[in-house]
Amino acid sequence: MTASADVAYFSRALRAIAALLAALAVAAAAYASHGLSGDAQARLSLAAAFAFGHGVALLALAGFAARRVFCVLLMAMLIGLALFAGSLAGAALWGTSTALAPFGGSVLILVWLGLAFAFLFSAAE
Repeated sequence: MTASADVAYFSRALRAIAALLAALAVAAAAYASHGLSGDAQARLSLAAAFAFGHGVALLALAGFAARRVFCVLLMAMLIGLALFAGSLAGAALWGTSTALAPFGGSVLILVWLGLAFAFLFSAAE
């Protein structure tokens, strides 16, 4: 594969992952609304909201993956989301710990700050 083919594949893969995240988020929100209550409902609803929002963000940002800094930031976004939303969903569904949620949330904050700097200070397109 050539470098441009690798970038195109990565961009398509990110878009597919983004769409799957959004679909999973809708399903999680429906289950939270109709199948859970109390803390479990709140946790799964928050995980679903983050998964949907970041799925849409990944879909919108996937076209920038040709630039290394954006590629790294988008991969970090996926990792942060998995840690944050995954921790909350695990707690809601299986009673696992939410110990990874603060770390995942911190990663997401840093990614969004990194994106802001990357857009402000990267070379003009």
